Amino acid sequence: MIGLPSLHALDSASGPRIWLAAEPADMRCGFDRLAERVRSVIGADPLSGHLFLFRSRGGSRLKILAWDRDGYVLWYKRLEKGTFRMPRIAPGSSSVELRPSELAMLLDGIDMRQLKRVPRYARPQPTSIKNTQSEVA
Repeated sequence: MIGLPSLHALDSASGPRIWLAAEPADMRCGFDRLAERVRSVIGADPLSGHLFLFRSRGGSRLKILAWDRDGYVLWYKRLEKGTFRMPRIAPGSSSVELRPSELAMLLDGIDMRQLKRVPRYARPQPTSIKNTQSEVA
């Protein structure tokens, strides 16, 4: 059997969590102001090693802040045409957690609000041996 990666495998791999701030951020913010927004808006520790995403008001710019062992890393992308299509965020939420596959779709220009997961078969979990043996007796 060929071992091809699935979205589930990519999303369940251990790695940093990814947080998207619900409200737009001022793109003039640098490392320290974005770290403060992580604390105040998202309610997380900016030194955790997780990825924190901030979008511009117009939606054509995106910044990602992360801590890398001995300092902050800031990744900044400006689209020349179009906007980043953000996922649905529940009203009143200050942030939403994204899966790695969702971040990849966001950066590749896929509108996640238009996507719909279809039901898939899930194999039932086997019952424990003790339960099976007691039912037989």
